[in-house]
Amino acid sequence: MKISKFLLSAFILSALFVSCNNDDDIQEPKGDYENGVLISGEGGPSGSVYYVSDDFSTTESQIYKKVNNSELNVYLQSMAFDNQNAYICVDNQNTITVVDRYTFLKKGAITTDLEAPRYMTVADGIGYATNWGTSGAYVAVIDVNSFTVTNKISIAYGPERIIEKNGRLYVSHKGGFGVNNLISVIDIATEAVIEITVSDKPDELFFDTAGNLVVLCEGGVIYDASWVQIGETKGAISKINPATNTVISEIVFADGVHPTLLESYGSDLYYTVGSKVYKMSQTSTNLPTNEFIDTEGNLYGMAFNNNNLYAIDANFLGESTLNEYNLASKAKTNTSKAPIAASKIYFN
Repeated sequence: MKISKFLLSAFILSALFVSCNNDDDIQEPKGDYENGVLISGEGGPSGSVYYVSDDFSTTESQIYKKVNNSELNVYLQSMAFDNQNAYICVDNQNTITVVDRYTFLKKGAITTDLEAPRYMTVADGIGYATNWGTSGAYVAVIDVNSFTVTNKISIAYGPERIIEKNGRLYVSHKGGFGVNNLISVIDIATEAVIEITVSDKPDELFFDTAGNLVVLCEGGVIYDASWVQIGETKGAISKINPATNTVISEIVFADGVHPTLLESYGSDLYYTVGSKVYKMSQTSTNLPTNEFIDTEGNLYGMAFNNNNLYAIDANFLGESTLNEYNLASKAKTNTSKAPIAASKIYFN
C-alpha cells in the first residue's frame, strides 16, 4: 500500500513535535550541588560548607573554598536562600557572602553596614539580616541585586532568628552575650516594631499548621559578679497569636532542663535536650515523658526531610558527623562527614 507524500510529511512533523516537547521536559542540571544536603560549620580555623548527595553516595568538603579558592573565615553562623542564591552570614567578619546556591560560585559580598550578622531571610526580593551591633542591634535591609544595605531597623539587643509572613518580620532575641526574652514583630511597610515578652533565650521560631507562631525558649542561667552560677530560669515552648501578638499558650520545662533545638515536621514538633530528640504533636499541651531517638552524640543541629531525621554530631577539633535516621523505624540509615563545628543543615 502506498502512503501519500502529504501523509508522510504530516507523520514526520508530528514525530518531530513530540520529540521537541520531550526535550523541553528534560531539566538541565543547575550545578554540582543541587539535589543534596548542605551543612555549614562555624569554623576552626575557617567556616566551611560541605555537600552530601541525597543518597549519601557523595560527600564534598569545603565546597566554597574548592570553587572560589578562598576562605569564609570564622564564624559562619548561618545561611539563607532565595531561588538562585545562598547568603552566607559570617558574623566575626561582618560579612554576608553571596553565592549561586547550586554552583557555589561567588557572586559578591555585603561588607559594609553589617555588625555581627546572625541570620537572614529574603522576602519579595529584599533581604533582612539580624545584627548584634556594637552600639545597638538592628535588622539590615539589603538590596540583593546590588549587595548593599539600604536601611537599618533598630531593635532590642541580641537578635537571632528572623522569618517573614504576611508583610511582617518576626525576630527572636536570645540575648547575644547576655540574656533576652523578647520577640520583635516588624511591619515591613512602616518599620513599626512591637515587642512580645516570652521566656528567657528565645531562639527557633516558625508558624505551625494552625497559623500560630511557635517559639523555643531555652531558659537562662543566672550568675553573680564572679561568674558563679546562682540560679536559672525555665525553658518553654510558647505559642503566639499573630493577630493579637499575644502569648496564647506555654509549655514549661522542668527545673534544670534546657532545650536547645526545635523543628516542625508535618503536624509534629521535635525538640532536643542533650543528645535526645523528643517528639510531640503541635496541638499537645504536655511534654513527652520519653525520648523519640537518642543520637548518643554532641547533637548540635537537626533537620527533617523525606521522612528522615538529619542530626549533626558536632566536633570542634576535627570533622563532625551527619547522621540520617528513618522516622518510621528510628534506625540510623546513613552517615557522612561534616564540617568542623557543624551546626546547620539545608536541603538544596
